[in-house]
Amino acid sequence: MRILIIEDHLSLAQALKHHFSDQGHAVTVVHDGEAGHQFLTQEGFDLCILDINLPYLSGLEVLSSIRTIGIDTPVIVLTARDSTDNRIEGLDAGADDYLAKPFEMAELDARVRAVLRRRPTNQPEQVQIGALVMDNKHRQVSYQAKNIGLAKKEFAAFECLADSQGRLVSKSSLMNYVYGVGEDVNEATIEVLISRLRKKIISYGIEINMVRGLGYYLKADK
Repeated sequence: MRILIIEDHLSLAQALKHHFSDQGHAVTVVHDGEAGHQFLTQEGFDLCILDINLPYLSGLEVLSSIRTIGIDTPVIVLTARDSTDNRIEGLDAGADDYLAKPFEMAELDARVRAVLRRRPTNQPEQVQIGALVMDNKHRQVSYQAKNIGLAKKEFAAFECLADSQGRLVSKSSLMNYVYGVGEDVNEATIEVLISRLRKKIISYGIEINMVRGLGYYLKADK
């Protein structure tokens, strides 16, 4: 899952980033409303965690703007203000949920799960990729109902390539999908990741082919 965190409190932003990255998600962090608005309008995210008090544009201004132009990315609003009026204001602006600071990460995880259940996507829980089954809900890949043991980043790379099956995915797009936009990740890192993933799936009739200088594509036996 691709998560955008818009939070100007640097230590909290980093804590959120590490928390969701450790779960295998691609996390992009920005620290002001203008940058957050730009990312939401130009990039595709599965979830946004949005602080209210931001430089340049407030969280409510960002939220109202994206909803006005039809962007329906699920948004959980974070704020130090917990009055009923503040919650109503956030929800009326288009928030899917509202969480007051300070909070426990376990509660945020529960809110994320609830928001995603209420905002179902067209993505099926399981997808057949050749001989393998990709389970999007549990984030694992199995063969004949047995988990083949992909690491979290390996699953994210497999997911990205599988979603574009047969089409070329550039290295930069793959890096953004797996690690988050703007992360300091070089091409060698993604090459090592793809090499590990390739070794784990080749015996199941699934290949990851590289077009030098352009990117990768996945090919599965029928």
